[in-house]
Amino acid sequence: MSKHNVYLRNMPLAEAKEIWRKTLDDCGFLSKKPVEKIAVDDCLGRITAEPVFAFRSSPSYNAAAMDGIAIRFSDLSSATEASPVRLKKGKYLPVNTGNAIPDGFNSVVMIEDVHQVTVDEVELHMPATPWQHVRTIGEDLVATELILPEGHEIRPIDQGAMLATGVTEIKVLRPPKAHVIPTGSELIQPDQAPKAGNIIEFNSRILAGYLNDWGAFATRGLPVIDDQDKLKLAIQTAAKENDIVILNAGASAGTRDYSAKVLAEVGKVIVHGVAIKPGKPVILAMIGNTPVIGLPGYPVSALLTMRLFVQEIIYSFMGKPRPQPQIVNAIMSRPLHSTMGVDQFVQITLGKVGDSLMATPSGKGAGTVMSLVRGDALLTIPAGSEGVGGGEKIEVELLRSKNDIDATLVCIGSHDNILDLLANQLHKQRPIIRISSAHVGSMGGIMAIKRGEAHIAGCHLLDERSGEYNIPFIKRFLSGLPLQLINLCYREQGLIVARGNPKNISCFADLARHGYMFINRQNGAGTRLLTDKILADENIDPESIPGYGHEEYTHMSVAASVANGSVDAGLGIRAAANALDLDFIPVAEERYDLIVPNSFQDEHKIKATLELIRTSDDFHDIILSLGGYNLRDCGKVMYEQ
Repeated sequence: MSKHNVYLRNMPLAEAKEIWRKTLDDCGFLSKKPVEKIAVDDCLGRITAEPVFAFRSSPSYNAAAMDGIAIRFSDLSSATEASPVRLKKGKYLPVNTGNAIPDGFNSVVMIEDVHQVTVDEVELHMPATPWQHVRTIGEDLVATELILPEGHEIRPIDQGAMLATGVTEIKVLRPPKAHVIPTGSELIQPDQAPKAGNIIEFNSRILAGYLNDWGAFATRGLPVIDDQDKLKLAIQTAAKENDIVILNAGASAGTRDYSAKVLAEVGKVIVHGVAIKPGKPVILAMIGNTPVIGLPGYPVSALLTMRLFVQEIIYSFMGKPRPQPQIVNAIMSRPLHSTMGVDQFVQITLGKVGDSLMATPSGKGAGTVMSLVRGDALLTIPAGSEGVGGGEKIEVELLRSKNDIDATLVCIGSHDNILDLLANQLHKQRPIIRISSAHVGSMGGIMAIKRGEAHIAGCHLLDERSGEYNIPFIKRFLSGLPLQLINLCYREQGLIVARGNPKNISCFADLARHGYMFINRQNGAGTRLLTDKILADENIDPESIPGYGHEEYTHMSVAASVANGSVDAGLGIRAAANALDLDFIPVAEERYDLIVPNSFQDEHKIKATLELIRTSDDFHDIILSLGGYNLRDCGKVMYEQ
């Protein structure tokens, strides 16, 4: 009999959400509103569980609203400029703002309107009105008056109003207690050095952080190894002590994925498997009246499914409306394919280029946590669609403020480590400038500039016929577009190999001769063109290079493949080899330029970027410390059309 999980199926998202909501309604989870009494000093942001009434009037006595003298208004009824009234002390009393008005007095004259004749006598030229410049008892709030209604989210000013009337404790809704249980024998803590097969456990921190951000009180457990009895105990204990339990990993149908089986034994599995990508294996279960949500192990999948099935129930538990998503229109910078029959969710980076908001996928997998870091928005591709075309108008949900998006410089094209340094330096400036970079190769950058989808493009294309960098390609593909080609650096390209070069690789011929594994860059990348030129010059058949068809999109990805032993060599920049402590065999020096259309030259983010490139000695020093760079023409206009 198969040991694989038999519960997994592809339920449509809308159906799964409807079933889940009905289950929670039927068991009373969404209607229970646990209450706790807390000090008003500690209640900021909490939700009132009942109306709050003034305990005392505010103010609780008649108080002077101005510095001056307290008088009886009737004593000044005849006062005029021509016939002022004089009052002896006793008929008036000095008061400061906030002082209690003595019994028998009912008005205050401002000190500016008082003429002190002698130490004990004043002269007044104007009549007074009853309770002039006096804050009367209960002027602000009267005892028993409503201060806050039930279901109100408490602000700092609300705290002040309650305290002003003597209310020091109130009843508020208790936030749902949520507990995150990471699972998997392969998990280790971040301070441990990973061995082959180990995975650093950080998902529970992400998940608990978002649960707290949404209003829950979230805690994390230590990882539970792949043992059914241990997992059962952890789940049952958490379900007794919390309102919501989150399981991370073990939700799929592998032989060591026990979550669904254990949940079926100790409770009831409501849904297992939803037609979404990523996040298909999600489990929605109940243990008694406690919802237990089994999330996939990959961080992108886990966070997405938690947003879909947990965020809303936290807000419902608290009696708060879920914040309305901010939807904006954007243009897709490149085609994005989707699987028919599933709702696909894609992390997107955004940047305003001219009048258009350009959208680019921020990562390429459910396990890429950096796609969450870089993500500005979320694109939903519905189940009936095969994807989105390049240049197509789309709607996306913002995950970052619109001000952040407007301050984003869109850089599409060839990758270089300097771009990361540039992003950091610009982010330190005020106002902040963010960089959204898509590493699609030099030709991809040129095409993005042509379509008006990027502010700048990194490019290092060598024309074999002329031996010139970039300019022939600009003339061919960007003819008629006013622009400047500005040098960023010269850099060393070479073969990146393991530390110590254990296989004595010196050239591409060695790779072909010994069958050593190579990793290539994608079509359209300048490094790919350089690779092909070298192979052609040396009469080496690309088919004789094992791994020639295996592509990566950045120099650091190439270096990482060498570092982890999956390949023997790759062509890349010296800085990438240095960063991962690898050896480097120089092959060529190349020129890396930035293409900047004239239409963006007056924008602050472009001006600030070019000024930093041209004038910052500190920035130049950081670049040179990476190794393999020459900045002899940094910031120089190499070509203009």
